[in-house]
Amino acid sequence: MSTVDYALDDGICVIWLNRPERLNAVVAELVDDLLEALDAAARSDARAVVLAGRGRAFCAGHDLKEPTPAGDTVDSRARLDRLQDVTRRLRGLRQPVIAAVHGYAIGAGAEFAMGCDLILAADDAVFAFPEVSLGLSVTGAASRLLPLLVGPLKAKELLLLGERVNGAKAHELGLVNAVVPADDLMDTALDWAGRIAAHPAAAATMAKRALDSGIDSSLDAALELEVSHALITEHSAAVLASSEAFRSRT
Repeated sequence: MSTVDYALDDGICVIWLNRPERLNAVVAELVDDLLEALDAAARSDARAVVLAGRGRAFCAGHDLKEPTPAGDTVDSRARLDRLQDVTRRLRGLRQPVIAAVHGYAIGAGAEFAMGCDLILAADDAVFAFPEVSLGLSVTGAASRLLPLLVGPLKAKELLLLGERVNGAKAHELGLVNAVVPADDLMDTALDWAGRIAAHPAAAATMAKRALDSGIDSSLDAALELEVSHALITEHSAAVLASSEAFRSRT
């Protein structure tokens, strides 16, 4: 079964993250399937895209039960670049993309949402950026997009403290466009998508491109810096784990 579902109906493409048994946590297969679905949306005649998650969450971040793949720096960089391609694809689509977020949107899940053009949150949504507390680095352009949405000081607070914020607080901070009851989330997302799809497609694309032009001019630099930091933190975590394993044997 694919870790991502794709459906196209009446000019609206809906992409579902589909690992509900793991709260749609990120593994390499999900990244590959999501990129394939986004490429399919790019080739389609869809005029709007909705990104959502099946089950009890949008995306609970990296699957911590999956070990970090072993490999050298070249392998690690390729893996991180592949993950960052999700942000690049979302930003690069000609169609506006709406994130429909319910339940957890943690780490990479929050970054997937921020890569979209609009973010709708259910009242049960929970956002968090726990990377620092785990000794890791953000990797999905959060270093660029989060300060733009909530301001530099609040972005540092969210990253350095790693505290969770609910949908209402996320809306107050400017992290999401609107909060709706969980039962109304997909209906609202599809309504917004339908309203966008009713507009001339070229005009919607140009509006998206114009608004993103200033933001994305610095996006590549942010993504590159994030990869560099991720490689450093992964190496440090591996050294620490190896040292602790050695001490446990002596």
